[in-house]
Amino acid sequence: MPTELVSISSQQSVGNQQTETVFLNLNKAACFRYFIHRCVKYVWDQNKKGFKRLRGFDEGLSCGDFHEKFHGYSTARQRELREFYGENTIDIEVKSYWRLFIEEILNPFYIFQIASMTLWSLDSYYYYASCILIISIISITVSLYETKKQRITLRNMVAHSNAVTVTVCRQNGSLEDIPASQLVPGDLIVIPPNGCLMACDAVLVAGNCIVNESMLTGESVPETKTPVSRQEDNEVYSPQNHKRHTLFCGTHVIQSRYYGHDQVLGVVIRTGFLTAKGELVRSILFPKPLGFKFYQDSMKFILVLFCISAIGMAYSLYLYIHRHASVSKAILRVLDIVTIVVPPALPAAMTVGTVYAQNRLKKSGIFCISPPRINIGGKLKLICFDKTGTLTEEGLDLWGVIEAKSGRFQNLIHDPTHLSVENKLLATMATCHSLTMIEGELTGDPLDLKMFAATKWEFDEPGYETTRYDMLMPTVVHPPVHQLKLEHSSTSLQPNSCVCSLSAQVPYEIGIVRQFPFSSSAQRMGVICRTLGKPHMDLYVKGAPEKIASLCLKQTLPENFSSLLQDYTLQGFRVIALAWRKLDRKLTWHHAQRVKRDQIEFDLTFLGLLVMQNTLKPETTPVIEVLQQAKIRTVMVTGDNILTAVSVARDCGLIPRSDNIILVSGLPPDDVNRACIDWQYAESPHIDLEEEDEPSVPVSHQQKLNINEENKGDQTFHFAIDGRSFAVVRQYFPEVFLRLIVRGTVFARMAPDQKAQLVESLQDIGYIVSMCGDGANDCGALKAADVGISLSEAEASVAAPFTSKIPNIECVPIVIREGRCALVTSFSMFRFIALYSLIQFFSVLILYNRFSNLSDFMFLYIDLGIITTLAIVMSYTAAYEKLVAKRPQGSMVSLSNIISLVLQILLVGGIQLAALMLLEYQHWYKRVSFGPQEETLMCWESTTIFLISSFQYLIVAVVFSKGPPYRKSLFSNFYFMGALFLLTGFTLLLLFSPFKKLNAFFKLVLWNPHEKLKFRLMLLVLAVGNFILCFIAQVCIAESQWLKKVTRLIKQKKEPKNRYRLVEKELESLPDWPVINEKLYASDYSVVFH
Repeated sequence: MPTELVSISSQQSVGNQQTETVFLNLNKAACFRYFIHRCVKYVWDQNKKGFKRLRGFDEGLSCGDFHEKFHGYSTARQRELREFYGENTIDIEVKSYWRLFIEEILNPFYIFQIASMTLWSLDSYYYYASCILIISIISITVSLYETKKQRITLRNMVAHSNAVTVTVCRQNGSLEDIPASQLVPGDLIVIPPNGCLMACDAVLVAGNCIVNESMLTGESVPETKTPVSRQEDNEVYSPQNHKRHTLFCGTHVIQSRYYGHDQVLGVVIRTGFLTAKGELVRSILFPKPLGFKFYQDSMKFILVLFCISAIGMAYSLYLYIHRHASVSKAILRVLDIVTIVVPPALPAAMTVGTVYAQNRLKKSGIFCISPPRINIGGKLKLICFDKTGTLTEEGLDLWGVIEAKSGRFQNLIHDPTHLSVENKLLATMATCHSLTMIEGELTGDPLDLKMFAATKWEFDEPGYETTRYDMLMPTVVHPPVHQLKLEHSSTSLQPNSCVCSLSAQVPYEIGIVRQFPFSSSAQRMGVICRTLGKPHMDLYVKGAPEKIASLCLKQTLPENFSSLLQDYTLQGFRVIALAWRKLDRKLTWHHAQRVKRDQIEFDLTFLGLLVMQNTLKPETTPVIEVLQQAKIRTVMVTGDNILTAVSVARDCGLIPRSDNIILVSGLPPDDVNRACIDWQYAESPHIDLEEEDEPSVPVSHQQKLNINEENKGDQTFHFAIDGRSFAVVRQYFPEVFLRLIVRGTVFARMAPDQKAQLVESLQDIGYIVSMCGDGANDCGALKAADVGISLSEAEASVAAPFTSKIPNIECVPIVIREGRCALVTSFSMFRFIALYSLIQFFSVLILYNRFSNLSDFMFLYIDLGIITTLAIVMSYTAAYEKLVAKRPQGSMVSLSNIISLVLQILLVGGIQLAALMLLEYQHWYKRVSFGPQEETLMCWESTTIFLISSFQYLIVAVVFSKGPPYRKSLFSNFYFMGALFLLTGFTLLLLFSPFKKLNAFFKLVLWNPHEKLKFRLMLLVLAVGNFILCFIAQVCIAESQWLKKVTRLIKQKKEPKNRYRLVEKELESLPDWPVINEKLYASDYSVVFH
């Protein structure tokens, strides 16, 4: 923060962090230095003598500060802050066509084109220069139109939040409606009752909001946002950790709920490009640069072509000086070499295959907003999968409930309605959720919807939707009337029952007084409820079994709690624990709204387990098998229970049945103990869950995998770890961490930022990583991955480079196959264009030597008729149907590629020389006579070289059209075959042409159909021989297995180039690692590795 803008600076201790509160002293005299880079402002920090990124109020404040320090700005104060922070707009600049045109032609590609066209015009190649000019104009026009169209689309996407009106609270307590563009961090805004589109990031300080955050996360499930509570006053605010209190820019507030006449209020923390939406827009405008080796090598190869052109230029200069040609002629010929050897169309030609792949993906229901990543998809080595909604079905089905009574588990019940109406476990299922009624439809988390639906209770929210927050009991749940009557009638028939019992007279209804929303850190949610007619309130809690168990009275927990939980989770069920506590009668309604959850969530009575079934999608296992056969590593990254994740990994084939699973448990250091890791084998239960033989606990328990310690080194093992242990290993055991991520297959209970950390760590050791997920928790990992694939359709284009309408992981092999196809096509196109340049380079140098050259229309036929046509249709070949284990090459400078190009260059150059020697061998041949200035275009030399080179362009196109195993056979590409047939036919027509006008048009030597027929047939034979030799050189030499073996022997590579392979090699040398059931402490791990 600029020191000249600071009037008061105070420090305070918030939790364990030191924070600095800065108040700005903005006035007309104050000035500060800043610059804007990629839509972000950087201001000069006088203390640190450097520029710092301008931040909003999302850092350095405690949660209590939002209640105490922000009560609204005056108009003058707001104006001063706006001068510093700028307008609250996310402006996407849509440049004029003229400006776009100027920027486009300054592209090196078009500068080279302009220079080339000028050179050709000076050399009297007017037709050729005119055609290239027309093509360039069309290309620029299309490019400008698409660029402006994309910018307009992006601008319209963000313009809605810029155009709204917002009500702000002023310092004097008045309200004022202002344009959203005038908001600044610190403003106190009113969220309207019927909802709005958020124009900024804000912290909720009063009232509740129901929000759809699909624009940011891809999740269209409404979420309830609650205000920052007083109990969190000492916590340091973080938008990530306090998401449940934060309204993000671009999200849709469906409705707000408030107390009485109070408004729903929020404090603005970020505006403009500082907001979450602004960051997403910036990621689209300025994508992360791709360090793909293919593109780097391509630039190196273009440099090599420049060096080759320098040799040709020197030779041409020597020829024309030796012949006493004019300086202008010599310069034209020398510069012409550059336009031939370095073709200006090379960058465009290399993207054709990617464009076709993008269109094929679109037809398959997969949309890509970053085409360069399609090629990267062809080199994927590892795929990370989310579990719920990706590998398994999105919804969870209630499989059953297991009630606990008197410290013992009862039999599993599939239908909870068989429980007593006033059963506490049933009451927990009916109340402990965040469901709400929106426009007459019950909405909320899918798990909560399934749980509540299983009770068959009724859900009532009295009052208007926007005022329900003001009701004493805004939400009431109760069993159906007929169910109550049935139970009461059965009770009345009992001998000791009172017919006119109080319970029969008072309706059995439960009102939800307050919700403690679910948070991943707390691993639970809770509700305070009041049963009609009861003098006290009740607390109902549900959450992760391990967490709930730690909050319950020990005497209420069954002895076999851990074993039963492990048995069910290992079978792939998702298990949720339920608990209850009777609250003190002194707890009033107002006190219930302010009490901290930690003050009441203890000494709970354990009620039982909720067993949810999350079935695999039918496509999951076959796709995993396909990926593993292709030697692509597959990993699960989930927020679910580790044992459930392990079971799903077994079921879908991520971990083969014959492989071992080692659970990794990490404990952070404390005052007494150092950080440590414990290793244990996962255990496989054998329980019969058939309904008719269902015991209260499974028949057998904790039967270990069939493993012998002696042969552990001979078997493959996989690590499974949860998020807490992941953080411990990553921080305190860096070398163990590398081994963990190399052998880890299941990463459970992972927080969103940990998913992204895992992806980045895998990239750091050499993996090219894809992430496939569908939820809000996957957004960070989707963006961090080389290839992020989102299965969510709701505005998912901002969450990942690839968006799939295919609701399962079948999209992953499609992306890989198309990526491999596009990568191989780019290689083929690069080699084809490079050979085309060099073929023409040889042709021109040979003709320069004879003081001749190709005619204007010869160049046109070659460049537009042959090369452009083939470049367009050659890339149309579709992807091969099967994934193979071997990945395509990603480097242009590999030995096989270099040998391929060198052999083809020698062959085409040799064949052209052979054709010239064949011509000179003819008895009727007379060498062309030349003068010092003009070249002879219509001569036997130019005709012969033109005809044989025309066949060579077609030959290399066929030779470099690689088919299986990455692309279909070239015969499946009907456009390519058709073009090849027509061009070959037309070239044969030129060779055997009986049409004198056609010969004159191309400036070919005029001959009669029966003249020199033997020579023309010999040229055809030479072309056929050229094809056979090129094919043998490519297939039998450049792509042969023996060459690869020789290459490996020559290189004698001692160590793998990728770091993950070094770790794998290290693990192979340590068959006894890790030591099971033995703790590894932080200071000991170095001993293990040396």
